[in-house]
Formats: sequence, C-alpha cells, structure tokens
Amino acid sequence: MAEGGEKTGTTDDKPDFARGIPAGDLPEGAMIEGTLGEDKVLLLRRDGAVTAIGARCTHLGAPLAKGIVAEGEIRCPWHHARFSLETGEAVGAPAFAPLPCYRAEERDGRITVTGRREAADSSGGKSSLGKSSRDKSSLGKSPGKVVIVGGGAGGHACAEWLARAGHGAAVTLVSDDPDPPYDRTFCSKQYLSGKAPREKTRLAPESFYGGEGPRLLRDRVVSLDLGAEEIVTAGGERLAYDALVIATGAAPQTPDLPGFDRPEVHTLRSLADADALIAAAESARRVAVIGASFIGLEVAAAMIAREKSVTVVAPDAVPLAKVLGEAVGRFVQGLHEEKGVTFRLGRKVEGFDGTALALDDGSRIEADLVVLGTGVSPRTDLAEAAGLALAEKDAGGGIVVDATLAASAPGIYAIGDVASYPDPRSGRPLRVEHWVHAQRQGQHVARVLLGETAPFTETPFFWSGHYGTSLRYVGHAGSAEEPRIEGEVGKGDFAVTYREDGRDAALATCKRDTRSLEVEAAWDREARAAV
Repeated sequence: MAEGGEKTGTTDDKPDFARGIPAGDLPEGAMIEGTLGEDKVLLLRRDGAVTAIGARCTHLGAPLAKGIVAEGEIRCPWHHARFSLETGEAVGAPAFAPLPCYRAEERDGRITVTGRREAADSSGGKSSLGKSSRDKSSLGKSPGKVVIVGGGAGGHACAEWLARAGHGAAVTLVSDDPDPPYDRTFCSKQYLSGKAPREKTRLAPESFYGGEGPRLLRDRVVSLDLGAEEIVTAGGERLAYDALVIATGAAPQTPDLPGFDRPEVHTLRSLADADALIAAAESARRVAVIGASFIGLEVAAAMIAREKSVTVVAPDAVPLAKVLGEAVGRFVQGLHEEKGVTFRLGRKVEGFDGTALALDDGSRIEADLVVLGTGVSPRTDLAEAAGLALAEKDAGGGIVVDATLAASAPGIYAIGDVASYPDPRSGRPLRVEHWVHAQRQGQHVARVLLGETAPFTETPFFWSGHYGTSLRYVGHAGSAEEPRIEGEVGKGDFAVTYREDGRDAALATCKRDTRSLEVEAAWDREARAAV
C-alpha cells in the first residue's frame, strides 16, 4: 500500500511503474523493484535524482534490489557483478550483458516509468561500452593486434571487453580446449549435478567468435617468440601481436601414487572433464573424492545429487580449515554429512587398485569412481621457456606482473591463475585462483590496451555452493588463524573476518550478502587510495 492507503497496482506484489508510485515511497537511498509490462524494473533515488534500470543481474538473475550502490554502480548480491547506473553497462564480471535503462519521470508528487531509453555516455552519444563509470577518461587508443593465449575466464573476458569497445576484429584467442569459452564454475556445480544442460555453460553465443568479432583459434601454443613478437602453434601458425595476453590458467595436480593412472580416476578442470565424470557416474555406485577442497566438496555435493554413495578422504582434520577456519569448516562438513557424505579425515591415500583406495592406516575404501580435488599448479611453461620473470614457488609461483598486469617483456600481460601481481592492500605479491578475479583481470588488461593507465585494484572474490547454502569470500588471507566471528556459524548466519599483519584481510559470509558487498566496496576504495 502507498501513502494514504492508495493502491499502486501490483503484479506479484510488485508496483506497476507505468501507473506510477507516490514520490514519497522512494526516499533518498531507496531501491524499489517493480514492473513495466513484462519487464522487471528497479527504481533508485541517489542525490535526489531518480534512475530506472533493469532489476535482475544479467549473470544469473539475482535481484539487484538486494545489492548495494557504490560510486555510481550497483553491485549484485549473489556474485558481485557491477553495473553502471548511468549506462547500464556491465563494468565488472561475472556479468557481461548490460542492464536495460528506462525513462523515469517525477511530476506532481508521483514517479512513473514511461519506457526504455537509449543510454548516453558523458559526451551525449550512445553508451560507451568499455568505459567504466568510475573512469571517465577517454579510452580511444587502438589496441593493435591482440593475441590471447587461453580461452578460460580471463581470456574470454579480455576479448569480450575489447569487442564491446569495437575492437573485436583485432583479437585472436588461441585455446587448446575443444570447447569455446564456458563458465568453469558450472563444471563442479550446476552442470555436474544435473541442474543445468551443457549449453548453459557457454559464456557467449556461438556467433561471438567469428565474423567481425574475435577469432577463436582452437590450437595449442608451443612457443613465444618475443624477438619477432609472434606466437607459434602446434598447427604451424605464427601469429604476430602488438599485445600478448597470457591466460593459460592452471592444471590439476595428480599425486604420484599407484593406480592413479587408471581410467576410474578423474580430475575436474574442463568441460570435457565434467562430461567424462558424468558419463562415469552413470554406472558408478561408490564415489571417493580425494581432497576436502572447495572443488572436492562441490564434486561430492554433485555426486550426492546423482544419488551416489560418496566418501571424502583428506589429510586435514577439518575441511577448509586452512582457508575458512575450524568453525566454518565444521559447519560445511556438517552440511555434507547431513546429505550422506562420509568423511575420512586425517588420512592419506597410498594407492588405488580399481576397486578400493588403500589408506595410510591400513584401511580400504571401496570405490568404482575416484575424483581428485588435490589442487592445481599454474601453467607457466610457455612463459618460463620465453624467459619471462617468474615468482618463486614459495611465494605462490606464477608470472611476475606489475600493477597494470604487464609482464617483464614489452607488450606482454598475464592474467588469472598464472599472474603474480602486487596486491595494493598488503603490498605483497599475490596469485589468486578465483574465477571472477581472472575475469576482472582480463577486463582490466583490455582497458589498459585501450589507453587506461590505472593499476589493478579489484578485491579478490569467490563463492561456493553446498546444497543451497552459499558462502561468499572477499579479500585474501594467508591463513585463517584467530578469526573474528559475528553471528552463529552453526546456524549458517555469520560473517567471519580474517586478519593478517594487524589488518582485516578477508571476510567469509553466509546469509549476509550486504555485509560482503559493503566490505568489498570499502576494500576496493582502500586499494585505489593505496596506489
């Protein structure tokens, strides 16, 4: 009900913005979701002005009314995508498609939405894709010929941003994956559990890589010729570049143990890996997951969804304790145990004979399908052979890059799992294996190639789902010792802060999405101020 008991007209209790709402229903700082015909529209008032944009995130449909607004952008509550309020542009992954923009009028004490509008940039033209609402500098520089090695999160995000800015034809993305770029998070979540079909994993329509857009070359790069500024592929192509972006990602680690070369043993990194695991699960009854990592536990949940008997074996006393602390780790363990997962913790695997795992205490675990969740290593072989500077392994490894993500040779950049970059908040080199972080690094390099000079200052972020319970993690902490807990971990309603060097370094939350967004935005501002 509006002021005075007046009905505003609703669909599913959402106001009809074509009929309008009383202006008093939208005070300063408020957001209201409503409808305009079949469209879901979000009204906001900031600094007295009323803005109307699409109400649902273009990534996976989260209600943006539950997000926050910071520095002219609205942030998605689920996976922290960012959109410009001015243009609707998706300025921060994991969303790529823009939000629709609408005309809102405030007259005679009433606000109405009258239809869609063409988003305008600061110069009065159409939406200037590729320009962040936080950076109004002109990004008119031509990137020249851009070669991207790796078709994962970062590589696709870089190509997509350059294409949005009108330079797609200058980009060649070389990928040794048989599939076009896809959402790797689906491999251990929606697709593996059977909740989403294979086609839903694609990051772009089939037409994106082709025509006037970026070229997708399915081949393997065998060497980088820095002197000639060319890459060489296994198929014999030599591709010249003005800018080279290394986005080769990471490879799963396989323990050197007896029987781990058997066909019943699987890793999960690619969509093809997920296909093979789904096929193997059809005839399997007992699944053993080695490693209580995020990927290992997500695989366990997916196999439970496929009605398999699942046992997780790990040397850790508590799952995820090194990252999330013992309290949150035990909470996650409880979620899995409630669904039927059996844990064998504090144990190491010594081998697999095709029917059972042998453990270090002499016991055996029957299994006709084994999945490894034992970590990954950055794929730096090309960079090492080319003589690029690499980080020490005890510092996380990876390719050393500067604040703009530029490597040690001119015109070369590294992003994603292989990039060891200077963290502006801690001052330390940091290599992060997060899907969204890789995408944002790819977008940053695209902006650098278009003329931006600002350093990379995005706060790391990832999410993990366990039977409908989602965890959000922002920042980065080297350990989870002495966490500061707010709320009740056992009830799945909490915010846990992890400190490092006397400062708040990371935050894990459950059912506290607004807190997660606010802390991320604050740390983004802190990082920008530090450089």
